[in-house]
Amino acid sequence: MKQAAIAAAEVDRTLAALADPNRRRVVELLRERPRPAGELAREVGLAPPAMSRHLRTLKESGLVEESHPPFDARVRIYALRAEPMVHLMRWLEETERMWSEQLLAFKQHVEGGR
Repeated sequence: MKQAAIAAAEVDRTLAALADPNRRRVVELLRERPRPAGELAREVGLAPPAMSRHLRTLKESGLVEESHPPFDARVRIYALRAEPMVHLMRWLEETERMWSEQLLAFKQHVEGGR
């Protein structure tokens, strides 16, 4: 039961982070390759302070990680992390399986009542 609660908390964190369209756009951009914060801000059309807040939320959710290139510690490079999406995909698969089973049972009930 404890493992299920942890997985549920992970899914909640991921969904909360992805609720904002700007953060979803950042995730889409990072799917292509890691990017510096400034480039993400330009691509999404946000001011650097606003992008910083979105990136902080994505980091806290575990969806992205931050690194610094060896040549300049002031530059922050952001990349996607797969783990939170694994929890989300597992939840979606379980939910889809539950709905499929319920729809099949409903179909059998309706067809059996003819």
